[in-house]
Amino acid sequence: MREFSVPATSTVADDENLTDMVWANAERFGGTVAFRRRVDGTWIDVTAADFAAQVLAVSKGLIAAGLQPGDRIGLMARTRYEWTLLDFAIWSAGGATVPIYETSSADQVEWILSDSGARAVIVETDAHRKEVDAVIDRLSEVSHVWQIEGPTGDGAAGAVDELTALGADINDREAHERRRGAGADDLATLIYTSGTTGRPKGCELTHRNLLAEARAEIDAFPQLMQPGNSMLMFLPLAHVLARAVVIGCVHGRTTLGHTGDVKDLVADLGSFRPTFVLAVPRVFEKVYNTAKQRAHGDGKGKIFDIAEETAVAYSKAYDEGGAGIGLKVKHLAFDKLVYGKLRAALGGRCIAAVSGGAPLGERLAHFYRGIGVAVLEGYGLTETTAAATVNVEKAFKIGTVGRPVAGTSVRIADDGEVLIKGDVVFRRYWNNQAATDDSLEDGWFHTGDLGSLDDEGFLKITGRKKEIIVTAGGKNVAPAVLEDRLRAHPLISQCMVVGDQKPFIGALVTIDPEFLPSWLSSHSRPENTPAADLVDDPELKAEVQQAIDEANKAVSRAEQIKKFRILPEDFTEATGEMTPSMKLKRNKVAENHKHEIEAIYS
Repeated sequence: MREFSVPATSTVADDENLTDMVWANAERFGGTVAFRRRVDGTWIDVTAADFAAQVLAVSKGLIAAGLQPGDRIGLMARTRYEWTLLDFAIWSAGGATVPIYETSSADQVEWILSDSGARAVIVETDAHRKEVDAVIDRLSEVSHVWQIEGPTGDGAAGAVDELTALGADINDREAHERRRGAGADDLATLIYTSGTTGRPKGCELTHRNLLAEARAEIDAFPQLMQPGNSMLMFLPLAHVLARAVVIGCVHGRTTLGHTGDVKDLVADLGSFRPTFVLAVPRVFEKVYNTAKQRAHGDGKGKIFDIAEETAVAYSKAYDEGGAGIGLKVKHLAFDKLVYGKLRAALGGRCIAAVSGGAPLGERLAHFYRGIGVAVLEGYGLTETTAAATVNVEKAFKIGTVGRPVAGTSVRIADDGEVLIKGDVVFRRYWNNQAATDDSLEDGWFHTGDLGSLDDEGFLKITGRKKEIIVTAGGKNVAPAVLEDRLRAHPLISQCMVVGDQKPFIGALVTIDPEFLPSWLSSHSRPENTPAADLVDDPELKAEVQQAIDEANKAVSRAEQIKKFRILPEDFTEATGEMTPSMKLKRNKVAENHKHEIEAIYS
């Protein structure tokens, strides 16, 4: 199939904007719990009426500061309640939010604030303030810097209190007139893509883009995004996927919680007890790897391994007419022994999870569905306002990223590239007409991804056009197929397939630091042995080889990995080898490890 479209279930009116939902909720459902906010270790309820009042108060402060409709305002913070409050306040003041990852360097901060022409910036901590202060003299447009956490030790108020006080004399009517002045086609946010190559580009997303996405989410997940349900957000809100889901939850009156400290994630999930979670595949891999590691460390490895095989078989049986009586009995036994404990790690009430940002892998998808938590995988980019396709409860096909969301069309070009059209597609790249012309044609966004559509409209992503490796023998190889399968192995953290213009395919592999102690213990080695001491270890190499042999089954002989090198350290954002959204910067990895790559072919 070359094209598949899903009609819109609702339209966005020209005079609508993202703040309408806040006041609609406050007026009609003012007493409902819109948020649960973490304060001194306790979750405190924030009603819809409370939230609207806070949004209005902060927006009045922005107006009082002299910010005008259309002004861009930078926002650099971890995931926390104030992030969402400030986002809606910026929209209410007629502005556009420019998210900045809180891990960004001073150079990245300078580029985003300079290129966007930001008039103000809101940071979270003293450390963020120092980064901005280091470049502020080169940012002539920035006239205000506010800090969410008051400067340490001087008793100063934080940004929310400061802006609330600043706007105290602004009339409510004036503030509402400003709020209602924005239309559906006005700029709502300028999100800079992670930039796996070159400078990040600013994607212009309008109120229409984000409203269309939020309504498509509610249409896709009616059992999840409904009043009374809850969702704990822990992904960075600078990422379009997290932001779009937060807006969908506010629109659908799903109670929201925020946590920016992933170290305490299991405890936060246990106390918040969400109905569903949103995560990237790495989170699901970590939950699985940690459970497997503990089981093997406690001498219950065989039980876990059999339970894992049972869960996968049980899930696969869904697609083949249902499980037989023997498999059902076995599954019920493991539900009490193993699966219930895994569900408890997600808070105990989690009925499903949504995954995006990267491929999950079929085995993990079957594993989670088999333990009773379906991971609904979707696909999209910043340029498509997050999800353009998604698996849903009633139309779920593992190994695919689902069908188009409501109001969206997907087309496969003659060269296999995935094209997307609909209200979720961005307007243009900021200050970059050449890139816009390269990406948008007759309303179709050229994603740069390769894929296929089956007869039911389910999309399968097979790789990136720019990542295709052409061997010396002329064979085209999509690295994603092999890399996704390798990352699913608990011992492997990251990998990068190499071989462009080389005689065969090779791979660089990093070891998962969390699973390594368990592996060392089971092989009678000191658990604190660093990975750097094991790059040539015969037993470790043999286990990685087994994972590669398994991954190689998915491709032809000419595409198989023939040789690999284990690296002493993982790829990280700090080394410049990963983007903030955990995408591999292939050029940087190749540059940093050119000697290891040369060794593969020497």
